[in-house]
Amino acid sequence: MPAFDLAVTTRRELNAALHALPANTNETHWHVANPEGAHALAAGVNAPVTIEIDGHAGYYCAGMNQLATVIVNGNVGVGVAENMMSGRVHVKGDASQAAGATAHGGLLVIDGNASARCGISMKGVDIVVKGSIGPMSAFMAQAGNLVVLGDAGEALGDSLYETRIFVRGAVKSLGADCIEKELRPEHEEILTKLLLDAGVEGVSPQEFRRYGSARGLYNFHVDNASAY
Repeated sequence: MPAFDLAVTTRRELNAALHALPANTNETHWHVANPEGAHALAAGVNAPVTIEIDGHAGYYCAGMNQLATVIVNGNVGVGVAENMMSGRVHVKGDASQAAGATAHGGLLVIDGNASARCGISMKGVDIVVKGSIGPMSAFMAQAGNLVVLGDAGEALGDSLYETRIFVRGAVKSLGADCIEKELRPEHEEILTKLLLDAGVEGVSPQEFRRYGSARGLYNFHVDNASAY
């Protein structure tokens, strides 16, 4: 198992080694020690490997991820899994702002809380937050699913497109053009799968409320000017 100790080697060397991996690599499990909040750890990986980071990571950890599984045994800074295309990112602590921003695919699991703008402009990723999320989450979110087992802050889903939002706790307020919608059987199926994939047990999909777009701001209309 390849191991990197960032107390004695550099982030650049780590990322260069990860970027050089062929798709059929036999080096499938990587361990990173002493990250000490370094930025851009395991960013831009494009190989079916598992990367375990033992400690806190800084900004843009696992950004642009494809195929890889990235596990962070700690907290992460701004923009974890930003623009992720596929794979899985599992944060075992809390996440700062813009977790999963613009991500197109894959699964992002956050065991703790996520700060403001979680899932901003998400484009197909699935995000499961076991704690609560901050204000302006799912702003301009276009596709995918955002599942929150705790509470949601102000202006949830502002200017939302077609992302589905599921919240188990309280929502402080909804953003422009975001409304509560019926939780139908097909949505319960989606929730059941995502909760299973995220390792959540003992929680029923029926405990969640669904939020989505009212589809009133898709096209500019002068009568809606005050809502923009």
